[in-house]
Amino acid sequence: MKYLLMLYADEKAGAAIPPEQMAGFMGKMHAYQEALEKAGAFVATAGLTPTSDAKTIKLDAGQLKVHDGPYADTREQFGGYYIIEAPDMNRAVELAAQCPAATWGSIEIRPFHPNR
Repeated sequence: MKYLLMLYADEKAGAAIPPEQMAGFMGKMHAYQEALEKAGAFVATAGLTPTSDAKTIKLDAGQLKVHDGPYADTREQFGGYYIIEAPDMNRAVELAAQCPAATWGSIEIRPFHPNR
């Protein structure tokens, strides 16, 4: 079964991390991906640009409404994801717990709908 690991963190705090520290953190993220690949669990990953680059849309009575940024102002922002394969939620939790992003933000784990 496929699971989506949604990585959330405070993007303002992340932007304040010195480049050499960020490079070290990204090295840990690459090592995590390699560990997922070796475990046969890796499907895909991607990082997202800051929420300031986002647009939120809504159709209201047939009219398109476009707003700059995310829908809600929150302490943590959705910054990237992994798609993994795991036999069950327990294993998905085990794999997500190994992600370095869990040390400075939260990870939401959601299974893909089984019929899709």
